[in-house]
Amino acid sequence: MQAESVHLVLTDPPYFLDGLDAHWKKGRPKKATGTIGGLPIGMKFDRRQSQSLQRFIEPVAAELLRILKPGGFALIFSAPRLYHRMAVAVENAGFEIRDQYVWHYTRKAQFKAFSMDHFVRKNPKYSASEKQAVLTELAGRKTPQLRPQFESILCAQKPRHGTFVENWLEHGTGLIDAAQTLSGQAPATVMAAEKDPKDKYNCHLTPKPLRLCEHLIRLFTRPQQWVLDPFLGSGTTCLAAQQADRHSIGIEINPDYLQIAEKRLAAETCQLPI
Repeated sequence: MQAESVHLVLTDPPYFLDGLDAHWKKGRPKKATGTIGGLPIGMKFDRRQSQSLQRFIEPVAAELLRILKPGGFALIFSAPRLYHRMAVAVENAGFEIRDQYVWHYTRKAQFKAFSMDHFVRKNPKYSASEKQAVLTELAGRKTPQLRPQFESILCAQKPRHGTFVENWLEHGTGLIDAAQTLSGQAPATVMAAEKDPKDKYNCHLTPKPLRLCEHLIRLFTRPQQWVLDPFLGSGTTCLAAQQADRHSIGIEINPDYLQIAEKRLAAETCQLPI
């Protein structure tokens, strides 16, 4: 892509879901499962995962820096426990970290904490009476995973040319439209939006709310500007850009998701994913 050709990046990179292995290699999408043994590796905790995320994101962020106009923003969704590495990777690429936003949702999500009871009962080193004593001591306690109700959004900015005003007059970037609202009040760092119901053919595990993405696009761009999503998934960013009267480019490597995005965008006039 041409340097300094995009006004906004809005994206949701993969972070250990639906078939990603420990080296960030992508498989075909898999259905979520409630059994810990069958969980994708990304839902198991290993601090090396966040380190490999940083290595994965840094060259991507360098390309985003190149193609964004000066003062342009990159808004990147992230799992809360991986946000710090995402931010470091983007900062290392040359972006300025401007803020952290929170996408808040209340619709019931999977409570991933699980009990220790079955491990105790199957452990051969305990006698029957010892097992009961251990279970009594545990008192039903579970692993430290609360029911999720938010995701982080990294707000990073490419360095400006000159002052805010000078940059805006030259590139049309670097400032927000503070009249935009998601809640009826001034735009805030906590953004409440429920997850959208999915079409039956949409097997993507983590599509973001169309309303939220449209709000972010309207907040950080003006009509007819260009929005890029380098991890398009099921196509939400392009749909949101179309509704906001912006141009969009979507890039998606997974053929299954590509078909879903194309199906969702079939009736739209925005550019199809590549």
